[in-house]
Amino acid sequence: MPGLPHKDFLFPQISDLPYFRGLLRAVEARFYQEIDLPAPVLDVGCGDGHFAWRAFEQPIDVGIDPWRMPIREAAQRHIYRLTVQADAGQMPFPAASFASAMSNSVLEHIPHVEMVLAEVGRVLKPGAPFVFCVPNHQFLSTLSVGRAFDRVGLRPVGNAYRSFFNRISRHCHCNDPKTWEARLAKAGFRLERWWHYFPPKAQHVLEWGHYVGLPALITKKLLGRWILSPTRWNLAITERITRPVYEAEPVSDGGVYSFYIARRMEGAS
Repeated sequence: MPGLPHKDFLFPQISDLPYFRGLLRAVEARFYQEIDLPAPVLDVGCGDGHFAWRAFEQPIDVGIDPWRMPIREAAQRHIYRLTVQADAGQMPFPAASFASAMSNSVLEHIPHVEMVLAEVGRVLKPGAPFVFCVPNHQFLSTLSVGRAFDRVGLRPVGNAYRSFFNRISRHCHCNDPKTWEARLAKAGFRLERWWHYFPPKAQHVLEWGHYVGLPALITKKLLGRWILSPTRWNLAITERITRPVYEAEPVSDGGVYSFYIARRMEGAS
């Protein structure tokens, strides 16, 4: 499990994004600082490039994403040397093109994730690391509203809420490490390390942020940005709420997200 670098990733994230998304991305950004990603690097599911833009000081070689508008925005951030609009399940790159790959909170949204993992394995060189993070098997069971219904004997309603929240989160996969290890092995990877992060209390901040943050969605639609005034004074309360979560150590158990470091096996086909 990596240590916690001194650079602050929280305020830059919450000054650009709704606080619940910014908090999660800030926590994840810290992990990458002590992970070696040899060039050329592939970012699988780069989206609009905001995460890489805030998390890395040096450009990433290639970002790939299937959606036209996000990939255009990613290109405008100049954090990628090359952006490619394509499905990661059918990447337009020769075999063994990259020395490392990353995918930040993306794989959980992809129905054909096994195909994507196989393609990542194909385009990585033997021995190359693949780093990614996803929500895990504890994500749904710890949602605060669902648990509240469970406590008063309304488990079916709690389950309906969990299904609803999973749907609005666009999750196709919330799995445990054993499931991911099996998927990785099938795609020619060896899982080297993993750890949980974002405990349930932090998840509740994220959960309620989906509802409290609705005004930010209106701002984004009308003005093209999430935060009207990205200043310290305007975000003081937001920072006070999110900073203890951001500064907490990763948890060995109980976290609702998991971070994985895998490596392309030599001789895998």
